[in-house]
Amino acid sequence: MIDALISGKLHGQPAERTGNGGHRFVTARVRAAAGDGEAVIVNVITSTHNVGDALLALQDGDSVSLSGAVTPKVWTDKNGQVRRALDLVAHAVLTPYHVKHKRDAMAGEPTSRRATPADSGGFDDDVPR
Repeated sequence: MIDALISGKLHGQPAERTGNGGHRFVTARVRAAAGDGEAVIVNVITSTHNVGDALLALQDGDSVSLSGAVTPKVWTDKNGQVRRALDLVAHAVLTPYHVKHKRDAMAGEPTSRRATPADSGGFDDDVPR
């Protein structure tokens, strides 16, 4: 297992599903930039409620950062080209909403609450901006 922090943009809409035992989980795909100028698709799954709620509140193309256990994979596309991918079991999330909410709170501004992800998403972001 590799513990990782990935950042990128949602590729498609996250989906909520129910497992065989009735447990809720959320899946998503994130397009992350690789060091060689290419992009890597990260297949995300989480059963953590606040992470799942945060993902479900986002739209295709929204920025997101996720932390969790990652497994590298390779796959072959329909043109026969070998591609890299990552499977991530996410346990923490950070979105632009979380950053804005935290910055507003630190500036002493009242935050407007909307139906969005859980406040912290598991990250300790008490770093002064």
